[in-house]
Amino acid sequence: MTKIAICGALGRMGTTIAHLINEADGLTFVGGVDIRDGSLLGQPVYPSTEIRTFLQEMKPDVLIDFTIAHAAVENIIAGAEAGTALVVGTTGFTPEQRSKIDEAIAGSVPAVISSNYSVGMNIFWRLVREAAQRLGDYDIEVIEAHHRYKKDAPSGTARTILEIIGEETGRTECLYGREGMTERKDEIGVHVIRGGDIVGDHTVLFAANNETIELSHRAYDRAVFAHGVIRAARFVTGKTPGIYSMDDVLGL
Repeated sequence: MTKIAICGALGRMGTTIAHLINEADGLTFVGGVDIRDGSLLGQPVYPSTEIRTFLQEMKPDVLIDFTIAHAAVENIIAGAEAGTALVVGTTGFTPEQRSKIDEAIAGSVPAVISSNYSVGMNIFWRLVREAAQRLGDYDIEVIEAHHRYKKDAPSGTARTILEIIGEETGRTECLYGREGMTERKDEIGVHVIRGGDIVGDHTVLFAANNETIELSHRAYDRAVFAHGVIRAARFVTGKTPGIYSMDDVLGL
């Protein structure tokens, strides 16, 4: 039985993942940490400041992190020090934070790191890459929408989309929203919507004279991400230390 713990256990994603773990064969939820302490599904949830105590006492095989960037860095470092495999879904890391993460993981533990664990989104990224290869001279706009409580903008998923487009077209200049008199140049327009309980919508628009092509992905339930996280947790168990992507998990 693989023991799974969650950082951010009492959050929206954490609780969704925990319920799916308890329904999955061969996996068991052993608790986690959160900014609040308490319990979830009968398992202990420690305060975030006690991550090392939790890891020492509960000895999980896999630590899943869905928190915020600065907290995730400390959780990942603690997990690596404890020799615990990692699945990281937190986004919004600065280059300096990502460097600390890579250094902590290197040669220590296996880790899956992704800005989106939806199977559909990982296929979507591939479609965006192919479109960017063939439509690199079109005007490109990226639109994303999430619930009102999401902290980082643009989303980690949208940032991955922009990275893909940049790799395929060489275009890396972004304009975040428009106001006043603006004349389009070669920038990529990026538009962020926050409201209600939107789970996650992403659209890439390629526009030329007389035609437009839109690629869109819409998540209706957080379970689509949680199912991908479960696949990543199964994948990472027993793997050679290093950083893996969802492409590795899905065999893409």
